[in-house]
Amino acid sequence: MLAVVALLAASCGSPGKPVDPAPVSNAAWPQPAHVGGPDATAGGTSDTSCNPLASLSPSSTTVPDNSTMSDIKKRGKLIAGVDQTTYLFGFRNPTSGNLEGFDIDMVNAVAKAIFGSADGHVQFRAIPSSQREEVLKKHQVDIVVRTYSITCARKKDVEFSSVYYVAGQKVLVPKESKAQNLSDLNGKRVCATKKSTSLAKIATDPAKPVPVSVDNWSDCLVMLQQGQVEAVSTDDTILAGMAAQDSTLEVRGDRLTQENYGIGVPKDNEDMVRYVNAVLDQIRGNGVWQDSYRRWVEARLGPASPPSPQYQQ
Repeated sequence: MLAVVALLAASCGSPGKPVDPAPVSNAAWPQPAHVGGPDATAGGTSDTSCNPLASLSPSSTTVPDNSTMSDIKKRGKLIAGVDQTTYLFGFRNPTSGNLEGFDIDMVNAVAKAIFGSADGHVQFRAIPSSQREEVLKKHQVDIVVRTYSITCARKKDVEFSSVYYVAGQKVLVPKESKAQNLSDLNGKRVCATKKSTSLAKIATDPAKPVPVSVDNWSDCLVMLQQGQVEAVSTDDTILAGMAAQDSTLEVRGDRLTQENYGIGVPKDNEDMVRYVNAVLDQIRGNGVWQDSYRRWVEARLGPASPPSPQYQQ
């Protein structure tokens, strides 16, 4: 009995200091998936073996029999590789769920020419920058319209339309940052997407910023907001969309490059290239290009006109 009493008394003593089973230090924000490093050859901007802006001369917007366009018409849908994460150019409207933006308007113009209306005749396939050539080479899409800079290296694998938009690389930083250009970011982490011409520029810049590569531009925006990179550097069009979504960020600097956007087409579909060029010629002249630019871009980057096409002799 005395042993039992002693045991009970011991159990009623001081509980002692509690032990934390999972001590937590300062937790870092999680990074997006597939974060990588530099690629000096991304986008192939160093290849000057061709005139990248010269495309095949346009045909007409009539759909001939036994053509790539007639096959698309029989299928009932134009399959387009696009972005869904770049505000202003290719993004998903959170209210309607529809894809919208300047690049989406270009897709719809091609679909309208083939079918008479784009409604119900476009199958959008959202792809990261790194997959643009792959989906074209595998014929998984009919066209890619995704802020796609034309370069000689890329033209070895895919065809391009004439230039439908001219952009330029700048930097996006928090407003409190002292950096005004890429040259001010020596040793600082700067984000761009994989296989983009922007990533190559960061990797080869004399200021030696530290390139950080991701799948999508929205990943760069998140990393900048979380302080995981000091800047994002890419086309002013893309950066303007990011700044429009976050008033604490600012686009700065002179244009570091000239980025000529074209519509990507599988290498063996030359008739489709000529058809797309005919559509682009049409919308340059009938106000469709200008209306789309005013709706999506002009308020943030100022007035502009459609670029003049260049064609091979």
